[in-house]
Amino acid sequence: MSVGNVPRPLRPPGTVIRALAAFLRDAPPSCGTVRLVGVDGHAGSGKSTFTGKLAVALGGAPVLRLDDVASHEELFGWEGRLLSEVVEPLGRGAAARYAPYDWRARRFGAARALPPAPVVLVEGVGAGRRVLRPHLAHLLWMDLPREEAWARGRARDGEEQREFWSGWVEAERRHFAEDPSRPFADLLVRQLPEGYEVLPGPAGNVGPDQFVTHGDGPSAMC
Repeated sequence: MSVGNVPRPLRPPGTVIRALAAFLRDAPPSCGTVRLVGVDGHAGSGKSTFTGKLAVALGGAPVLRLDDVASHEELFGWEGRLLSEVVEPLGRGAAARYAPYDWRARRFGAARALPPAPVVLVEGVGAGRRVLRPHLAHLLWMDLPREEAWARGRARDGEEQREFWSGWVEAERRHFAEDPSRPFADLLVRQLPEGYEVLPGPAGNVGPDQFVTHGDGPSAMC
């Protein structure tokens, strides 16, 4: 699929996300029959909002939010549970089951099922970590500088989460210093004043002849 040479005409809202959804559906399965797609980026970069829109464009694709897998005690030490509870079952064609974490109650809740759909989205900081990348059909990176993303996150969460954010920022710095995701991203997603643009990522696994967009910007009426 190539939209890279298309000029910037007026486009219907959501054109970029629908084109991205079609591209992801055409990818070879990466985890059993599932196309597991990671959406990574700094905290506050807009991953949840974008992933929600992408899931709708995919016809209601299941979303695993890594905020449900992490905990206060294991901000990034959850990879073993994710592999055993989610990746391994999906890889053999079974539904995954995991217990979402309640950040206010500080405990894990009742188990939740994640079906082996054609596309399953994994959204959160660390979705592109090295132990997960072999199981991903594609890795998307929300391309917003970390300081800007963190400022947005702090503003979103308010004073109540100020202490948590202080600890989180240092933990995220350490995580990406030891296990970076952006260099391995197939696609970069940039939020525009209105809509998004999607560009080839540093990994170079997706070339301009496969997927490039000019974005759903104001000139595209998105």
